[in-house]
Parts: sequence; C-alpha cells; structure tokens
Amino acid sequence: MTNHLNKLLPALAAVAVSAGLVASCKGSADADVANAGKPKQLWMCAEANFHRFATRDSITHYLEKARETGFNQVVVDVKPIQGKVLYKSEILPQLTNVDTVEVVRDWDYLQYFIDEGHRLGLKVVASACVFPAGSPWWHRGLVYDNPEYQDRTCVQYLADGTLQPIYEDPKQVAAFLNPAREDNRDLALDMLLEIINNYDIDGLALDYCRFPDNRSDFSPETKAAFEEYLGQEVENFPADIFTYNEDGTHNPGPYYKQWWAFRSGIISDFVHTVSDTLHAIKPDAELNYWAASWIHAIHGNGQNWASPDSEWSLAYDDFGSPQYQATGFAPYLDNFIVGTYLERVYGPDDNESIEYGLARADTLVRDDCHLIGSIYAKNHDGDLDNPQNIENAVTVCLDKTEGLMVFDIIQVIENDLWDNIKAAIDRYEAKQNN
Repeated sequence: MTNHLNKLLPALAAVAVSAGLVASCKGSADADVANAGKPKQLWMCAEANFHRFATRDSITHYLEKARETGFNQVVVDVKPIQGKVLYKSEILPQLTNVDTVEVVRDWDYLQYFIDEGHRLGLKVVASACVFPAGSPWWHRGLVYDNPEYQDRTCVQYLADGTLQPIYEDPKQVAAFLNPAREDNRDLALDMLLEIINNYDIDGLALDYCRFPDNRSDFSPETKAAFEEYLGQEVENFPADIFTYNEDGTHNPGPYYKQWWAFRSGIISDFVHTVSDTLHAIKPDAELNYWAASWIHAIHGNGQNWASPDSEWSLAYDDFGSPQYQATGFAPYLDNFIVGTYLERVYGPDDNESIEYGLARADTLVRDDCHLIGSIYAKNHDGDLDNPQNIENAVTVCLDKTEGLMVFDIIQVIENDLWDNIKAAIDRYEAKQNN
C-alpha cells in the first residue's frame, strides 16, 4: 500500500491545486449554517432510503428538513454493502436495485446532494462501505454479478474447523473483500479516489473499513501475509492461531496475540493511506470513521480506533499487546464518530449507557482527533417523561463530545423525531450563546 501511495503523490500534488480553486469557489447564501458550532450530522443510508431518494425533489425536501432541524452536515452513503455505487464511476457499477425496488437515474446522485446541500449551507460528507462487495442474504451485489471477485472475498474459519467463503454464508451482513489482500486495498483506495477527485465533498466517511469478524480471514493469501509479518512460517494454520473449544470460545495458539496485531495493523495502515491521500488532494476535507464504542469487543474486526498512546489494550490479556496498541489509528482521523448505539442515556458507571461510552471514548482517543458522539435514533422515543428519550440522547452527545451524529434519517422519519431533535439542538445552542 505504501508503494501504491508513493506512485500517486506526484499526481495528488497537482490535483490539490485545482481542488483548492474549486473549494474557494464554493458559495451559498446560507454558508454560515455549516460552520455554526459543533458538527451535527444526519446519516443517510443508501439502501434504507433507496426509494425515498429516487427523485431530486425528495432529496431537496429532506435536506431542507435536516437544515430546519438544526443539522449542519449530512453524511451521504454512496457505496453501500452491495459493492455498487451511487456516483459516476469508471471502476464499479451503478446501484439500481435494492431488494425489489429498481431506480434508474439519469442524474448524478452524489452531485445533486452536494449541489443542494451547499445551496442550503450544509456540509456534505460522502460515506463508503469500504470492503463489502455484496449481500449474502439477498445473494446480490458485485461478487455475485462478477464471479472474479469471489476468490478475493474473506474465508471464514468455522467452529467445526472447516473453512467457508463468506459470500456463501447468508447470516453475514456483507460479503467482504479480504482487507489483507493488496489488490483489494488498492481497489478500495481507487474507489475512494474517484470520489475525492471528482466531487466537491467536505469530508469522507469510512464505513465497514474492517474485517467482518474474528472468523475472517483465513485464506492462503492472508496466511502468506501473516508469515511475512512474523518473518517465519506458520506450520499449522489456522490451529497455530487458535482452535475452538466446545462452547465456541477460542483456545489460543502460539501466534494468537500476533494475529490480532497483524490484522489491526492492516486496517490502521489503510486508514493512514486514505488520510494522506484525502488531505493531499483536499486539505480542508475531513476524514471521518465510525465504529462501535465497545472497542474491546471489536479487536477481531481490526478496529483499534484509539490513540496508540492510550495503552487500553494492555488490560486485556487475551489479545492486548504493545504491538496491538501501536496500531491505534486515531491520529490519522479528523473525526472519530463513536457509535454509542445504546438504549440507556445516562449512567457514568453503566457500561451500557451512552454517557459511559462517550466518556470512555474520550479517554481512549485523547486529543489525537475530534470525537463525535453518535446515536441510533430508533432506540429513543420522543416521550419527555422517558429518560432514554431522543432529546436526552442528543443533548448528552453535544455536551460530552465535539459533535453529534444521528443514524439514520429513515428512523427519524418513521418515528417522527424531527421536533424533538430540533428542541435539543436549539436548547444546546441557546446555552452556548448565553
């Protein structure tokens, strides 16, 4: 990946000049909205809103609604888990079908969001599901339309000791391309470069930029990469990593800790490359990364979103190590969006509360990047007598972190949470102005 970036840098430097000119021309009568106070992001999932955003009028309506509610940024998903895209691409095919819904556009989906968002003074962040390339449940997407990608997907190591291609497992949320393969990382970077180079985005959000889980990947390619990392052969693979106990837990092998550091390092290096690439072309654009707040439980995904200086992993004897700790990628981000997708709002000592998750993330990220609290809107109603309501969830994110992200617009719409979110944002902003 480093070699790939070195080849790109001369071109990136030239593009940065023209990108700066484009950015300087950006204008809007409502430009102050996007710069008002902390980032307040509303996420817009491509698949969940596929039919809703089939027309430009509908997009305009909901962008206006987001602005009226107090959001100053929107996160627009333009490469969902199917591996197809909602922008003009010479690399990946267009997404025209989700479930039974077909939408064929003769206009540029991402460009329209940018045009309308900037007209309204909203910053527009483009989000991409980095490594997913198909839906195993629906048996749809890039790897199913184009079988040449199937050999590049992750291989799962199952509890019975057998291996299974991830695209054959209908229980998986996505058929992931194997992040340990350089060709897959290069494809992902080229995809992101298309967005960075061709669109006047204010930021980029990396979603599903990880391994699927701790069962993947156990392909021959990953074995070879791990052996290169170790500097020696692994004679019994995957048993030298771990075997399964009868209850499904891991019985660690001799290379157990090195395995998790190796995988986390792959993701960290990729995030670093994307950060350098984005900022070389668009110095003012911000790199965002979302991950769950329960960092100890996602080490199997390679998601060490903490500061490498925090030493948090050393408290976990099963996987923590100085090598794993060094893979923390917070320094490469502008914004870490911490996923406190929990029902309970308050409770500084309750590890199932949003308040606890935000405080812990703040400790782990330190000052390496900005911390933005995020909530799952469906977990919170508008009942003011309920301490878990959406207004309290919004407020605690704004009070305890440097911003807010609400996932997802479809949940806000279906549960009619607009007024409650607006009330919480208005109260917070009024408090800041007094």
